[in-house]
Amino acid sequence: MDLETTRPLAIAEGLLVSAIWASSPVIVKMGLAHMEPLTLAGVRYFAAFLVLLPLMARRGGLRSNPAPGHWMRLFLMGLCAYTIGNGTLFWGLQFLPATTGSFLLTLIPLPVLFLAIIWLREMPTRRQVMGLLVALGGSALFFSPGLSAEEPLGVGVVALGLLAFAVFGILGREVARERWVDTLPLTAIPLGFGGGLLLLLALLLERAPSPSLTGWVIILWLAVINTAFAYLLYNHSLQVLTALELNLLLNLAPLETALLASFLLGERLTPFQVIGMMMVIVGVAVVQWGRGGGG
Repeated sequence: MDLETTRPLAIAEGLLVSAIWASSPVIVKMGLAHMEPLTLAGVRYFAAFLVLLPLMARRGGLRSNPAPGHWMRLFLMGLCAYTIGNGTLFWGLQFLPATTGSFLLTLIPLPVLFLAIIWLREMPTRRQVMGLLVALGGSALFFSPGLSAEEPLGVGVVALGLLAFAVFGILGREVARERWVDTLPLTAIPLGFGGGLLLLLALLLERAPSPSLTGWVIILWLAVINTAFAYLLYNHSLQVLTALELNLLLNLAPLETALLASFLLGERLTPFQVIGMMMVIVGVAVVQWGRGGGG
């Protein structure tokens, strides 16, 4: 695959993923009226696996016979992202204001940066590091009106989830970059492992769900669009973009959520939030197009 010709497409895929995931908080909140948190997450991810399973079988399933080490990476990806990452996130956010939780999620590129250097030997350029710092500064400014650290336990639990998400991104980048597994099984198998474990844990800890038809429509949308489709784009873009580049692109999602709330719900953005949003956009742009120099 030619890097130069596919990079714009990979960036477009990342931007589309961030736009899709910007809608997730609203849709998940609607789904929580029908299911408890861990159950909703488990059903969402395992249902996405079931959606992708026939497509994977139609394309020959796993005839490529991934090596044992590759299977372990796929299992760890599912465990990190869907079981540990989302499990701790759902649990920890109940102790934190929503703004604090959203800001903490924008910090994922930091552990991704260090893990990518150590594990993948992907060294960012000086320009990219500067762009990352500008984007993180913009995120801090954007979320500053609602930041609070009154619950250290919640912060600690969410921080564990952020580290798990970072490991997921690093493993996914390694598998995609080396073309060890095609994009479809790279997406489906971790969803099956991690979503299945999370669903089992939820059934042990929470009440059995009995959603209405509306509830099932919400869950199906989350599974097909916000999970199966979005993660296919995410993993495909990792063939070209580094883990840092893609994860920083995803930092646009909370800003897009705020814009949606501003347009649809009439929620006003403060001048500091507008400045912070512009800083994030500039920082993300610098990281995406900063690979060519300054290294």
